Amino acid sequence: MGKKIIFITGGARSGKSDFAMKLAQRFAGRKAYLATARALDEEMADRIQKHKRNRPKDWQTLEEPLQVAKVLKERADHFSVILLDCLTLWISNSMMAKWGEKKILREADRLLEASQDMKGTVIIVSNEVGLGIVPDNPSARIFRDLSGLIHQKVAGQADEVYLMVSGLPLQLKKTPSA
Repeated sequence: MGKKIIFITGGARSGKSDFAMKLAQRFAGRKAYLATARALDEEMADRIQKHKRNRPKDWQTLEEPLQVAKVLKERADHFSVILLDCLTLWISNSMMAKWGEKKILREADRLLEASQDMKGTVIIVSNEVGLGIVPDNPSARIFRDLSGLIHQKVAGQADEVYLMVSGLPLQLKKTPSA
């Protein structure tokens, strides 16, 4: 299997991360898990620990809540696959860091450029947040809108796109060369 950008989206607890790891295992070579989560409370700390326990022992973990494009550029040549989990947490972290909408969109473009420049494969996991009700506050609406715009960009550049529903992957896109 050659170089690819693979995008996996879906609802909470839909099986995105497990599916992403299974896909990554199909590729030969060194693998990295690029985690964007931050343990801001006990529940999130527990979730992070569960993810770490489920990760294969031979994978390297890279933790970066904000400078994801920079990490991809700097570390991409060390791995055949980098699994980025999760794009929506990165968007949330960026908003909490008081990055404006334009900066977040620029950084998302940089993330995509870094993904395209990789010699190996990047698998990007994200939460689908646009299928529910309209959020009742401006910050949540901005988050939803940024997520949707960035998802469109990522899906447009990806070689493969999957929507996870109840643990089942629905393939939405597969380019002829993928």
